[in-house]
Amino acid sequence: MAFFWILWGFDACIALVALYFFFIGLGDGSVSSFNMGIWLIVLGGLAVILVGSLWLKGMGKLLLAKGLLGILAVPGLLYVLFMLLVIVSNPR
Repeated sequence: MAFFWILWGFDACIALVALYFFFIGLGDGSVSSFNMGIWLIVLGGLAVILVGSLWLKGMGKLLLAKGLLGILAVPGLLYVLFMLLVIVSNPR
């Protein structure tokens, strides 16, 4: 049960980062009608993962809920590890 909430919290942080960039893009004009559809698909996908995992957990399918959260958590974790590697290795 605790692993579910760890995954959910990590995915929620990823969703918050995406929302942050979305609103910053709205403010500076880089999110426009040209790419609004792509942004809405990405934000909708994030919402489906977060809400869908809660729904699956509520239905008693905890393993499926964790699998759904893993779809976003695994690439996010790999990106975080890559950034840590870049910071620690101090490239030129």
